[in-house]
Amino acid sequence: MTELEKIVKETSSKLGIEFSYYPETAKPVGAITCDRPFEEVTDDGTHTFFRFLFKGIGYIGVIGGASEAEKNYAALLPAYIESFIDRESELSKTEYLKRILLGECSSLGVYKYATRYSVRGSACFAIALKVPKMMKETLAVIEQYGGNSLDTAVEISEETCVLVKYLDKTENEYQSSVDYAEFLAQSLKEELGIDCVVGVGPTVRDLKDIAHSYARAENAIRYADLFEEKGSVHSYREFILIKMLEDIPENKLEAYFSELTDESFKEIFEDEEMLGTAEEFLRSSLNVSETSRNLYMHRNTLLYRLDKIEKATGLNIRSFSDAVSFRVLTVIHRLLGK
Repeated sequence: MTELEKIVKETSSKLGIEFSYYPETAKPVGAITCDRPFEEVTDDGTHTFFRFLFKGIGYIGVIGGASEAEKNYAALLPAYIESFIDRESELSKTEYLKRILLGECSSLGVYKYATRYSVRGSACFAIALKVPKMMKETLAVIEQYGGNSLDTAVEISEETCVLVKYLDKTENEYQSSVDYAEFLAQSLKEELGIDCVVGVGPTVRDLKDIAHSYARAENAIRYADLFEEKGSVHSYREFILIKMLEDIPENKLEAYFSELTDESFKEIFEDEEMLGTAEEFLRSSLNVSETSRNLYMHRNTLLYRLDKIEKATGLNIRSFSDAVSFRVLTVIHRLLGK
């Protein structure tokens, strides 16, 4: 729910009125709209319409009813709605940044934050941490190991916190965002004895895009859980294929899966042992020796299973092109929850 939606819902509840809105530049199909131009307030006999601005964008408000009471509300609501914008200035630094991360802050609000805390034009990225316990202590450790004074840690929920890390051109100790995240996870393990799952978002040029970085970091954690990925630190880059496939409508994925697999193929997917072997082989870059070590499995047993997979699916996953095809189908299988 957007910030404006929350305001409208709260206002409707407080005043006991039927209140909706739509952008003045794009009338929604099927919604109640005003078909004639007007200046401030008008009605069509059953609904009252009024204009208002919210964070620089024009909207048409719609109130059920067309009596004097509704017209009075219509005259007062624009100033009331606009007053919510100034409330950002009353927030603490972490509360303000939390709103920015969740995409609940206007562009102007982000600009004001960046100006107030001297981070305008500073490249940054989000590191999301899923912490099983000791959130307060975790935030303290993150603050302690922050690379520079601009870095800010924010508690999002009881189990999730985020570090917004700003890039310092003079800081060369960590080669990449993932390196830094691994250092952070290791520090939490050593200091507090906790194992956390960490998602790393992309670097963005300015704070105005940090919500995008945070969303990618959160997705990395979600995908790692869904696909039972090993390790504690995961980058959004690991899951580009998954993200692309997830954006395809489910009915289309169902059609692809049915068209590209048969009963023998599906038997492999229903066999957790065989599927686990294949996925570990893919994770190990198609290396038989490494896969055998990771699974504590004899090399011949592994080769037997790979041969069995090829016989059932027609895909020799020791070949790169067939391995890619198999990976796509396993992702679809997981996304469909089969």
